[in-house]
Amino acid sequence: MASRPSRHKKSRHTGNNPAPSETTTQQVDDIGALIEPEIPRLRRYARMLVRNAAYADDLVQECLLRAVSRIDSWTPGTNLRAWMFTILHNVYVNEVRRATRMPLAADISEGNPSLEAAGNQDERLRLRDLDRAFNQLSDDHRQVILLIGIEGLQYEEAAAVLDVPVGTVRSRLSRAREALRCALEA
Repeated sequence: MASRPSRHKKSRHTGNNPAPSETTTQQVDDIGALIEPEIPRLRRYARMLVRNAAYADDLVQECLLRAVSRIDSWTPGTNLRAWMFTILHNVYVNEVRRATRMPLAADISEGNPSLEAAGNQDERLRLRDLDRAFNQLSDDHRQVILLIGIEGLQYEEAAAVLDVPVGTVRSRLSRAREALRCALEA
């Protein structure tokens, strides 16, 4: 007589560590402690990409959701910041692709007061000129300037985030800097 298979799933998990589905409070705290310091950088990068604080926060939230749900794909000892920027970049690219298929209403607000800088008139004019010059750069050039110049990533890390060779990052950065210089000198 053949034995009937059990209706209950057998646990494939052995050992003292909790099963992947049995996340402990300590593990959640550890993940949060690792990811939390990166949130301001992610928000800053997202805001520069999309120029809308609410939309940028949505991108960061989606990035954090993906990072936490896929934390097992991150290798401890590697650069968590670069891994998170890669996720954010991929979320942004997916949203851009989705928007080209289904255009959204444009934000017609004059500006975001939280991004304005106080200072004398000369400083404001220089900041305005820099902002205009920065906005004239291509998306590829803006992304490289943001990742390397603002966020302080290494060339190799930025290349991994953007999924391009290191040489491409170097040439984009060089061209972006030159374009900014020319625009500001004109």
